[in-house]
Amino acid sequence: MNSKIIFLITLISTVFILSSNAKEMEITLKHNLDGYLDAYCLDIKGGGRNIDPKNGLQVHTCYSYKGALGKDQIFETNAFSKNILYMPKYDVCAQVSDYETGTKVSLATCNGSQFQSFVFKENGEISPLIANNMCLTASLDTRLGRNGTSKHQIKGLSLQKCSEDYSIFQNWTTNNKVK
Repeated sequence: MNSKIIFLITLISTVFILSSNAKEMEITLKHNLDGYLDAYCLDIKGGGRNIDPKNGLQVHTCYSYKGALGKDQIFETNAFSKNILYMPKYDVCAQVSDYETGTKVSLATCNGSQFQSFVFKENGEISPLIANNMCLTASLDTRLGRNGTSKHQIKGLSLQKCSEDYSIFQNWTTNNKVK
């Protein structure tokens, strides 16, 4: 058999095996903070028909209590090992524009740039790969969704210096279980 054909068959088989092992997960804060529905998840800003990856990420009450993972809160675990926070339902990756305190986390087409490279540390912190002293951090403030008419709670998300003092806002875990 031609070596190019063998290579192609091997490549297709590998892609199939990797994609079949992919698991969809929420990325949640380890601490429930002031949440009363469930944990807080990384979430695309906007709701219902207004979900738009161009709006970036926020921290929002997880939807798993409804019996399914929220489409705008799903990340793919296989991408973690590649240092990517990938949202398969929207085919986008998390990214930052720089590594300064207060930088918001946006979403864009995955391009392999350093601004889309994150490490999920053993202690639960998520940091840009080349700025491991900075952490994805939920904001202290909490607001209710739908301009205050929903019981869902929302917090901002930005890069902040990793700090034991803010660990409850910076320690993340994954969840693939629905309630």
